[in-house]
Amino acid sequence: TGAADAAFGAAQPWRTDIDLEAPWWQQLGSPALDTLITEALQASPTLAAAQAQLRQAQELQGAQERATQLPRVDLGVGSGRQHISPSAQGLPGDGRTFSLHSASVGVQYQLDLSGGNRRALEALAARTDYRRYQLAGARLDLAARLASTAITQARIAAQAEALEAIARNQEVQSALAHERVRLGQAMPADEQALQAALEQTRASILQLRKQAVQSGHLLAVLAGRTPGSVPLPAFTLRDFTLPAALPQVLPSELVRQRPDIQAAEALVQAASADHGVAVARMYPQLRLSASLGSQALTTGALFGGGSAVWGLIAQLTQPLFDPALPAQQRAALAALDAAAAQYQVVVLDALRSVADALRAAEADAQVLGALVRADAAAQASLQTTQQQLKLGAASYLQWLVAEQQALQMRSSLVAAQAQRLADSAALFQAVGAGWRDAM
Repeated sequence: TGAADAAFGAAQPWRTDIDLEAPWWQQLGSPALDTLITEALQASPTLAAAQAQLRQAQELQGAQERATQLPRVDLGVGSGRQHISPSAQGLPGDGRTFSLHSASVGVQYQLDLSGGNRRALEALAARTDYRRYQLAGARLDLAARLASTAITQARIAAQAEALEAIARNQEVQSALAHERVRLGQAMPADEQALQAALEQTRASILQLRKQAVQSGHLLAVLAGRTPGSVPLPAFTLRDFTLPAALPQVLPSELVRQRPDIQAAEALVQAASADHGVAVARMYPQLRLSASLGSQALTTGALFGGGSAVWGLIAQLTQPLFDPALPAQQRAALAALDAAAAQYQVVVLDALRSVADALRAAEADAQVLGALVRADAAAQASLQTTQQQLKLGAASYLQWLVAEQQALQMRSSLVAAQAQRLADSAALFQAVGAGWRDAM
């Protein structure tokens, strides 16, 4: 990028050997920000919700794995009272009432002939990966929002300081204009124009103060705190350093780095597996079941040698006519097409965000260079006016106007300096730096 002779004006080379697995926010050189991000990664309720969703997906995957890979065993115990009437069957004799007790153990297992169970497990594993990448993305997004808010707070503080100096300058100009009007050397409109400019500057200062308070509230919430409950560090531009280099990655590497792309890929895998499950339903299903137990008229004879009963069943089912199955298969295929298209959207959006961040880093470096030159010219003009004031060639009012212009230029300069910090943070976030560390 371009270079400028000012704070945050160093040229940043593009390098391919930057460790993208390390926490990128540490390159901003603010220990207070590092501490705040570390605290937020542990206390954020947003991350707690994402972690709970990941645990839910893991448990569902584990439950389905055990359900499909291991047989199901059930224990049954029963006792009933029955009455048999021979007359109902046209036979002579009195009716008989008796008790029947039973105990049994049943085993069921479904063979995965068509691969439906395997594809169902594959879908669950992909959805677990999706939740894992979502958690990593949420952590990186949280870190990026904290860094961006801290830089914004620093910019607001610097601009407020510059505007307060401008307001002091305008107060002096307004007082001079009032005195000139009193002496008949100026029109009331001149004083009114200066007073209007002063009030506008004061309003801008109040707006910045409001934004500073709001940024502090946002920092507290992002860190998992109640706004105003615990004092937070007040960030200034002096707390930061510009990263010495910026990451340069190939599009193919970007695709493997960003957690949102990885999450979209996991959804494609899940949709593909769901389609496989829908296809498997159209093929034969083989279920094996066995039971071993005993039946007796009394509980004492329930486990005797003559009361044993057992059964072994193998059941093969082939759908012959089920109009829902083809529709379900087509629906699963449409879902796969949608997931693939959404994956392309996510990849293209990722490439766009990186391209925007690259262009912003280059352009804002040039903007800062131009503002540095403009600031130098404004300072030179102020010094010239000050020398003219000493020699009597310029009025005190002219010097105040030159100082106001220099202060206004300084306000624009600090905003451009903060923007270079924000551009660096945005680029590291766009390339997915640090997401493996956040896993």
